[in-house]
Amino acid sequence: MQNDHINSQMDIDALPCSQACENNKQPILEVLQNELQGFTHVLEIGSGTGQHSVYFAPRLPKIQWQTSDVTSNHRHIAAWHYAYPAPNLSLPLAFDLAYDSVPINSHLANNNIAKPYDAIFTANTLHIISWALVENLFALAGDALPVDGKLIVYGPFNEHGNYTSAGNQRFDAMLRQGNSDSGIRHKEDIISLAITHHLALSKTYAMPANNQLLVFQKY
Repeated sequence: MQNDHINSQMDIDALPCSQACENNKQPILEVLQNELQGFTHVLEIGSGTGQHSVYFAPRLPKIQWQTSDVTSNHRHIAAWHYAYPAPNLSLPLAFDLAYDSVPINSHLANNNIAKPYDAIFTANTLHIISWALVENLFALAGDALPVDGKLIVYGPFNEHGNYTSAGNQRFDAMLRQGNSDSGIRHKEDIISLAITHHLALSKTYAMPANNQLLVFQKY
């Protein structure tokens, strides 16, 4: 159920800010505007601060943008929504990849739509969460999406067993020092995992700061 009791009055001046979100939001948007033509309902997994959602939603006016994250991040996301509202932007649903199924807001659930999301978007999550949770994410996405639905993933990836830049190598070492279960994933492993859940890589976009945006389509 959507949490209607989030304190939206959080001091706007104290909004949490991710500089990475500020840096990559426009390049990501340009891809979404192309890849999501004709799509209507997007679930964002791991909405974080909420910055992406408030930037994308008004610029994708034909899409209902549903945020989701662990409940500890909801207050921050709601604060960004309060500061930058959009009619097609939905407050976050509780979603923990370790325990939960794909969350459905009450409006969509009441319409008895079997697979209400035709796209799922996630940014800068796969290298933060454990590999077991990466597996959960793809399993849930494969189950939740209809045929021709899209899973769009942004972040850094290794290719052919190698880092794509010295900066990514340093970043990976920092991630693993903080949490041995995290780390930059091998693109080939992600593609293989996706195939097991009927998700085929349809397009790869090079993005700033040695990141990539991978578009998978359900078959």
